[in-house]
This record gives sequence, C-alpha cells and structure tokens, in this order.
Amino acid sequence: MARRVVGVLGGMGPEATILLQQRLLAAVAARDDADHLPLLIDMNPQVPSRIAHLIGGTGTDPTPVLVEMARRLEAAGATALAMPCNTAHHYAVAIQDAVSIQLLNMVELTVSEVARTVPPGTGLGILASPAVRLARVFDAALDRAGLSAVWPQDADAMLAAIREIKAHGPTDAARQALAAAARDVAERGAGVVVVACSEFSLIRDAVPGAIRSLDTVDVLVAAIRDHILHG
Repeated sequence: MARRVVGVLGGMGPEATILLQQRLLAAVAARDDADHLPLLIDMNPQVPSRIAHLIGGTGTDPTPVLVEMARRLEAAGATALAMPCNTAHHYAVAIQDAVSIQLLNMVELTVSEVARTVPPGTGLGILASPAVRLARVFDAALDRAGLSAVWPQDADAMLAAIREIKAHGPTDAARQALAAAARDVAERGAGVVVVACSEFSLIRDAVPGAIRSLDTVDVLVAAIRDHILHG
C-alpha cells in the first residue's frame, strides 16, 4: 500500500508554512531521511489576502484559488489536506466540498483538544487576526464544545503585529504585542490561551510561561503525523 501523504495549502504566509515543516521534522524520531513524513506543498503566496477580503471588504475572494490548490494537491496524490492559516479556515467548507479527501481542520482539532482537558464553560483566549473573530471562524467549534471565546481587547494591536511579522519577521514590537494580549485575555478569565495565527506561532515563546497555552500549528502537526502514520 502506498504511504499516505498530506497536501499542504501553503504560502499564507510563506514563513508559517516553513514553520509547519520544521515542527513536523521535530515531531518525528528519525535516524535517516526515509524516516521523515512525506508532504506535497503548494506554496502559493499569491492567495488573495484573507484580511483584505474579510476586514476590508474590498479584497478578492480567495475561495476559487484555495479550491484550485486543494484539487491540485488531491490530483497529485494527497490523501489528506492541511492548511496552516487560521483565518483561511473561514473558507474550509468550500475547500472540503471541492475534494474527496479530508481537510485536517486546524480550528476544529484545536478546540477538540482543549475541550478534552477543561470543563465546559471554560473561556478560550484566542490570539488571532481580527478577521478570525469577524468571520466567526472558531464560533461553531466552540459552541459544539461548550466553550466560550475571550478576545484581546486591542484588535488593532493584533492586526499591526501580524503585519509587522509579515513585513519584518519576528520583531520585538510584535513579541510585546502578543505578550500583552496573552496577559489581557488571561486576566479576563481565559483558562487556556490559543495561539491562533500562524504568524504568532513564529513568536509563540512571547506568551508568558505562567499562562497555559496551545498553538494551533502544533495541533495540526500532530494531526498530520497521525494521518500519515496511523490513518
């Protein structure tokens, strides 16, 4: 039987896609190249801006591009899909409907992971693009799990930090903004803080260690590993 392979809808942003690969490498106990896990990656930084479409309301709808990427990966032999961009999961239903293979839904997997370890009603602090809140990306999964969202009060600071990372990499200013947001949601009752933007995953260590946190990229890495190794 051919080995399973995950197709990655990448480029949103490019560094986040590389981070996913790095973490997947680290998640496998390998002694040689052949021990690592196969991926098919469509690195497409030209996917129309999710932020422009969801926040600005004037940007091009990225759905057709994402659907074409998914179909291309399936045709190339992918047995499941992964997308290391939380905001792009607003388009997850359209992507899933366009293919016959599973999309490893990072948002749903993360909420399920949290729900296994906390009581119903727990507040989930979500460190993400304001577009994630506006598009209600987490809402359905949270409702099913009986959890509630706690959002950073300074949405503009979140968006500015994401743009800072996309333009200049993991800067001190972005780290300070993420740390402040993590403290904000924790102080307002979040029992767990979720790093729910793959740009923020690049600076996950900025979240104070005393705050219980989970990174959506790590959850996706575990799902990719389990699909390939265990089906």
